[in-house]
Amino acid sequence: MAVRKAGGFATGKVVGVTGGAQGIGREIARVLVDSGAQVVIGDRDVEAARATAAELGRRTLALELDVTSTASFRGFLAAAEEAVGPLDVLVNNAGVMWVGPFDAEPDSATDAMLAVNLRGVIRGVRLAAPAMRERGGGHIVTVASAAARLAPPGEATYAATKHGVLGYLTAVREELRGSGVAVTAVMPVVVDTRLAEGTDAGGAALLQPVDVAEAVASAIRRPRFEVTVPGYVGPLARAVALLPQRVRDAVHRRLVPDQVEAVRGSSARADYESRALGGAAGEERNGH
Repeated sequence: MAVRKAGGFATGKVVGVTGGAQGIGREIARVLVDSGAQVVIGDRDVEAARATAAELGRRTLALELDVTSTASFRGFLAAAEEAVGPLDVLVNNAGVMWVGPFDAEPDSATDAMLAVNLRGVIRGVRLAAPAMRERGGGHIVTVASAAARLAPPGEATYAATKHGVLGYLTAVREELRGSGVAVTAVMPVVVDTRLAEGTDAGGAALLQPVDVAEAVASAIRRPRFEVTVPGYVGPLARAVALLPQRVRDAVHRRLVPDQVEAVRGSSARADYESRALGGAAGEERNGH
């Protein structure tokens, strides 16, 4: 088991990371452990979570977590508190994505994205934030997506869930104003993970999971509400929104990837979608 050196801006903080066994969540856990935090990884694949915890070292704990279940989420928070103390920071990172034409999307994929990406975040905030407010401090960080501002063709429901997350967090942030509980939405462009397998990065460079992890760490170090990765995406999206619709459409078509075209005729996403979204989604991708 690796032993990480203590010290850093997160020393003494207890941080929970949902979907932390691999991908972006794993990198978030690693960066925060290296920054001195006690990290509690929650994942429905508890064996993978335990393997990641063993690799990251003694300040990492793995617990089973299904963000679509209130009982599971409540149990995760209770078990974390019993083992290492109440969460100072909750990172809502778990997410799933189906890509393709809106009218070809299986119901199972729609249901899974709404359950994990939107309701999972709502559930995590609703269960974790009140206790933070009672303690007089805490931080909810949610890994959303640039799709919360820019909706690529082929990601209609995924973008809808991320728009919903941003709207939800905007309202909750105002309700928590003055409580000591900070709220952050981290919105990256396309990241090189299994979730984005087979898709196109469009006009932006493909990110690595560590890029998002470092953005999360930066937001914990210096809390603010909206964090886009790369940083220019937020100002650019706001500037483009001021343009006439015809010009705005032309800019979007140049910069925002068309994921319908990216996955047309491809089976690259079939395995991921079958595992993450249910068998019907994978079968649809394979043309069954």
